[in-house]
Parts: sequence; structure tokens; C-alpha cells
Amino acid sequence: MERVLIANRGEIAVRVIRAAREVGLETVLAASEPDADSYAASLADSVQVIGPAPAAKSYLDGAAVLAAAEASGCDALHPGYGFLSENARFARSVLDAGITWVGPSPDAIELMGNKSRARQAAQGAGVPTLPGSDGALDPDVDPLPIAREVGYPLVVKASAGGGGRGIRLVTQEEDLVQTLDVARAEAQAAFGDPAVYLEQFVSRARHVEVQILGDGERVIHLGDRDCSLQRRQQKIIEEAPAPLLPDAVRDTIRASSIELGRQCGYAGLGTVEFLYDPDREQAAFIEMNTRLQVEHPVTEMVTGIDLIREQLLVAATGRLRLSQEDITFRGHAFEFRINAEDPSQGFMPSPGTLSRLDWPGGPGVRIDSGVVAGSAVAPFYDSLLAKLVVWDETRTEAIQRSARALAEVRIDGVKTTLSLLSTVLHRPEVRDVTHHSKFIESTPDLLGADA
Repeated sequence: MERVLIANRGEIAVRVIRAAREVGLETVLAASEPDADSYAASLADSVQVIGPAPAAKSYLDGAAVLAAAEASGCDALHPGYGFLSENARFARSVLDAGITWVGPSPDAIELMGNKSRARQAAQGAGVPTLPGSDGALDPDVDPLPIAREVGYPLVVKASAGGGGRGIRLVTQEEDLVQTLDVARAEAQAAFGDPAVYLEQFVSRARHVEVQILGDGERVIHLGDRDCSLQRRQQKIIEEAPAPLLPDAVRDTIRASSIELGRQCGYAGLGTVEFLYDPDREQAAFIEMNTRLQVEHPVTEMVTGIDLIREQLLVAATGRLRLSQEDITFRGHAFEFRINAEDPSQGFMPSPGTLSRLDWPGGPGVRIDSGVVAGSAVAPFYDSLLAKLVVWDETRTEAIQRSARALAEVRIDGVKTTLSLLSTVLHRPEVRDVTHHSKFIESTPDLLGADA
């Protein structure tokens, strides 16, 4: 590998450019027209414009992205996260063009992209799962006996779903058939696949995940994270390691995640996600994400390992240079996603020009950002401005340092979610780890925080 196309934008494009440069790779940024003079574009060795602002005509246009890679002489392609990062068909087209795909095999992406098949694969690898249907429901088979065996409340999930979409709660048997009909229609419209399956519902669960890294033969883990603080199923604060997780649960999810990756012949970075029920001290598989995660910096902060560098090296050499014994953990880290959104207007995106941008500093404080003062925040894309990542020796100290760092941020020109992040951090439920994945949405005063 000598030259890599970064098929993404914003903070993750900046992050990949920096890692690629440190391993000696030239970088080419695939940018939409409005991103052609972005901060990421200023850092890349060159820029290939792939289309107009709408993502469907640029970042999601696989043919345009591949043409940019070929035109610029790139021999590798890093998709970042989102966009085409979990598109098996696109990954195959990249490989067919003789370009290295910085990610897992298309077969692994395809397997884990189908949630019911992924659940079956997880069961085969010994990963704990919740009671549920045996794969996707057959539309010609009466679902009621299957649902009674799973038990109510339960959730109907789209097999091809992702990102929290395609999920419906059923609390009583009378609602099941109608909910299945609606869910199948929604799944067909959203994902082009009407298949759905059933799974037991867990209330007040925490969202815990394990980071794995493999080379197709060997797989290691780099610890766990807690991503329970979410709004509309989008994570806003993450931390590593997952706090107050019993040792037996932590050991089980780490070991079984490795086994799942090993059985998939997994190469590159992946994340195995779980629901953790604190009342029963049990964790169960949700899904596997076959890409780099937004929240990867908290793992980097507690392991001291540059995950994107390792991802690039695995792609370049086909070998994993780290062993499990190389991975040690130190301290505690938080990540705060700072979005250009207006909390007073239902968290509507807040585009504009950043007239002032002051980031915090000091020991243990890191900013991953795709903007600088003067940058325009376009209305076309995800509203993430930056990730504030904070590390300290203990969780309590990391919270105190985070509060200080959040208070130092100054952003003028757009509304942001800073006040929500600060308010959530100070909640006793968060400090005592009694929060859960529905905590923010079930606490109305949090959503009323001013910008």
C-alpha cells in the first residue's frame, strides 16, 4: 500500500489522514463539492471531487468513489464509518478493481449485516444471546406460539436493520400480528428486505460493546466500552472501560467476541454489541458492527494503541502484529459528541459558520474535529462537529476532568449540544452508574437543556 483514498468527511477523514501519514501512506480525500475546501481537504495530499452535496450523489455513490480511487492511482481505500463502510457490494467492487479494502471481507460484512443470521452466528460461537425466534420468521407460519415461547414484552427486529432502526416493541399478544405487518412493510421500505425476527425485550439495560481486531486468522480484543447514554438511539457520551461490569460478564463478552470474530475469519476492526441487564448481571448479543466506530478514541485512550494505524497495517500486511498479551488497560476515558444542533428546537441541525472555536487543553484531553474557526457547517450531513475525549486515572477523576474540559469549549456561530453533555455528566445517575440506554429520553428535564 502506498496511496489510500479516504472515502469520508469531517472528523473521521481528518483522523484517518493523520494515521495514514504516520505509516507512510499518501492520502487522497474523496470530497463532495462543498467539502472540497474543508479542513480535511487541507490536510490531504490531494482531493478528488466525487459529486455534489447530496450524499446519495457523492459519498454514497460507489461508482464515483471507486472512479476517484482509480483516477488518483490509489491502491487502498479507507471508508471511515457510515456511508459505504458496511456495504458488502461496494467492498467487493473495490477488491475486484485490485484495490485494498481497509476493512473486513465482504462475506463478513454481509453475514453480520443480516441481524438474524448474525444472531445465529453468535449463538454458534457461544456468544450469549437473548431468547428469540430461530432466525427470521416465516410469513407463512403462525408467529403466536413462537412469541409465547419468547415471552412478552418482546421486540420485532428487521433482519436487515441497523443503527437502531427497524425495531418495534410488543407488550401483549393482541398486538403482535398487526405489529409484524407494519414492521415487515417498514423493513421492506427502509432496507429492501421484509424479513423480521423476535427477541426478548430488556428494560433499563445498558449498552456495552467489545472492540476486536483480527487478521482473518488471529483475533484479539481491546477491551469494552459503555455507550448507554443515547438520544433517539444515537450515542452521545461513551466511556471505557464499561463501569460496574462484573468480572465474569466482562470476561465472557470479551472471550466470546474473539470467538465470533475467529469463526468469521474476521480481518480489521469490529465491534460486538451487547445489552447488559444489571439486575440479572447478564449480557446478551445485539449485533456486530463491521467497521471503525465513532467511539474508538476511548479505547485508544485506555490502551495507548492507535486503532486506525493497526487497521491500516493489517490491511497492508495481512498480519496482526499485536497479541493479546500486548494489550494492557490503564485509567478511564470518556468521549463527548459535540453536535451542531439546537436543543431548544427539538435538536434540529444548526448549520452556519463557526465564528469562534476554542477547544480545551491540558493533560488527558483530546479533540477529534473536522472543523476549524471559520469553517462552514453544511446542512447536508451528520451534525457532528467534534469529539471531546478525556482520560484520567479513575472514573471519578475522568468525570471531574471532563467537566472542566467541557466548560472550556467555546463555539459561536451555531447552536450546539454542549449544555446537554454537561448536564448529563453531572447527573447522579451517571456518576452512580444507575443510568440505562433510555435514561436521556425518559428524563424530560435533560432534553430541555439550553444551548
